[in-house]
Amino acid sequence: MTSWHAGINEKHWKKPALILFFTFALMLQGCATTKEGQPNVDPFEPVNRGIYKFNDAADRYFFKPLATGYQKITPDVVETGIGNFFDNITYPVTIINDLLQGKFAQAGSDTLRLVVNTTIGVFGFLDVASKIGLERHEEDFGQTFARWGIPQGPYIMVPLLGPRTVRSGIGTIGDFAVNPLVQYHDTGVRDKMMLLWTVEGRAALIGPDELVDEAFDSYLFMRDAYFQNREFLNNDGVTDEDEFFEEEFEDF
Repeated sequence: MTSWHAGINEKHWKKPALILFFTFALMLQGCATTKEGQPNVDPFEPVNRGIYKFNDAADRYFFKPLATGYQKITPDVVETGIGNFFDNITYPVTIINDLLQGKFAQAGSDTLRLVVNTTIGVFGFLDVASKIGLERHEEDFGQTFARWGIPQGPYIMVPLLGPRTVRSGIGTIGDFAVNPLVQYHDTGVRDKMMLLWTVEGRAALIGPDELVDEAFDSYLFMRDAYFQNREFLNNDGVTDEDEFFEEEFEDF
């Protein structure tokens, strides 16, 4: 999978969150140097930058053109349906991590969501569950490890897979181990489905990715966006800004 699909977008960022954090990272990229007294989150930066250049070239000359062609020839309704299908077939990863994090009520809701979309939603092509109020959640092993108190470790750039920390990188191995799509027994079908999943995920980011091209230092931009997104996911969508506004206006 490309750095865009499995890296920035580890489990298909929700587009509003994607744009928010890309924009936030763009604003902060000039402040990305390590502050005195704080640990260096990117001790392998020279190596990471080299891998980032390789990933960027692979995306620019192969994955993005492929995704652009896919987007042009695929009707919007079909493209949405395919995205829904992959969200649904990989949703057991979220349910398992619900349970591992002790979110039992959410696990029940997510299980019901999976059943509804798999049956009434025709194998997930139709997102019926969202229409009846069953919210989609984002949980993975990286978030579970964070909840268990495991330190995130250094920032690393993985060839083709993209940005990670040591914690989320090990979490990705766990995600793959329980992902029904990755573990499907028929390798011929699985490989074709994996390629389509990659292309669909990359196509979903065409548009917002222009923010990366506009960045002064795209490597720092990507790194900041990745950390912002992981913080958002680890805190279940609660950010420092949310806490600030709650404190400021709680008396009103």
